[in-house]
Order: sequence, then C-alpha cells, then structure tokens
Amino acid sequence: MPADHRARFTERLRRREPLLGTLLTLPSPEIAELLAAAGFDWLFVDMEHGLLDHASVQRMVQAAAPCPCIVRVPSGEAIAIAKALDTGAAGVILPHVNTADDARAAVRAAKYPPAGERSIGVARAQGYGRALEHSIARGNDETVVVAQVEHAGAVEHAREIAGVPGVDALFIGPFDLSGSLGKPGQIGAPDVQAAIGAFMSACAEKAVACGIFVVDGVAARRAFAAGHSLVCATTETLLLSQAAEQLVREAKR
Repeated sequence: MPADHRARFTERLRRREPLLGTLLTLPSPEIAELLAAAGFDWLFVDMEHGLLDHASVQRMVQAAAPCPCIVRVPSGEAIAIAKALDTGAAGVILPHVNTADDARAAVRAAKYPPAGERSIGVARAQGYGRALEHSIARGNDETVVVAQVEHAGAVEHAREIAGVPGVDALFIGPFDLSGSLGKPGQIGAPDVQAAIGAFMSACAEKAVACGIFVVDGVAARRAFAAGHSLVCATTETLLLSQAAEQLVREAKR
C-alpha cells in the first residue's frame, strides 16, 4: 500500500472519522480486490480465525491497494506482528487484549526503536530494501495498532488500555464479549451493552477511536451514530452466501 494512502488512513482513524470495513477469512486476493473496489474504507484481514498464512495475507494486501488492510494476527507474539506489518498492511489488530500490559507489548512489537522493538526487515513494507530509510523514519507514525477487547475481564482495565501510548483504537468483539459474560450471542443483553458502553466511554475519555464488529449495513449505520468510528460489517463469506440465497429466492419466486 503506498505510504501516502496509509498515512491518510491513519490520520482519518486518529480523527475518529467513520471508517467502514468488512472481514476477510479466505485466502483470496481476488475477493480482497473486489471488496476494495466496492468502496470500503478498510479491510479486516483475519489470521486468527481465517484460513490465512503470511503469503496469502501479502497477496491480499497487494490486491486490495490502495484500500488499507488491517491484519488481525493470531497472537500477540512479536514475530507474528512484525511479519503481518512487513506485508505492507496499514496496521494490526491484536486479539484478546485484557490489560494495559498486553497493549504495551503489542505497541512495542509494532513500533521501530526507540519507540518499540520491531525488527527491521527488508520485506514488502520496506520496498524490499529500497524504501528502508522511509520505513524507519515514518513507519511508527503511519502504523495503526488496534487492541481488540472481547472479554469481561478487560472492562475494568478499559481506561488503562485506551491510554497506552501507541494504541490507536479499541475494537470490541461483541460475540466473545457476550460469551465471557455467560450470554453467548446475546449482544443486546443489558450487561453486554453495559460492557460495550464502558469501552466506548474509555475511548472517549482517552480520545482514541472505538470500533466494533456488526452483522450488516443497518447495524453499521447504528454503530456510527452511536460514536464508533472503526466499524467492521459482516464477513466476505456471509456476503456471498446471503447474495446467493437472495438470488435463488428471486429466481424461484
């Protein structure tokens, strides 16, 4: 992804503008290319639950350009974060961030020294070596770090997580959050909504973006109206299956 596009996306996120994305789980550059062309502001590339390795992630990031991709890494391990960023992705989403220490470790892994401990490579993000100086000089400012909060245990640490320098957004995983509260899938339950509200309040207090996963466009519009800025609406597999089912219904009506 060209540096100027990445920088613009980072600026928009830090201004907490409404940014609509969708989630990709299949190792398909063609799907990434089609969805980028559809007008999404960003794409959520999922290495935690998706069938993706690093090679497929890089092909998808390439195909989606200039639409920014944020990669959800499978864990908070430093090497996983560095390899995801080396593809040229705009940033990373760290799953299961429950404490400020989790968030600080993620930032250290995503930022070059002296702000962090990211290893300096010569991969695609560095122009395979040709843009190494630029990558080191601007990489820290242009790299997005998103802490995914998806457990009841993170609620009491929400303000500390949001206040960690280098964290650009908290992203709420409502389904895992509801499960951790003993109400799997019951997103509208009062205690689940209260936990979501606590994360949103922490983001507002610390002036960082708040995001959430939703199931469709109507829910995305509601999320933006509620104050979320980094919204991920459904998945590519659900988009495909729903469109196919609609076509079959219409054809056989």
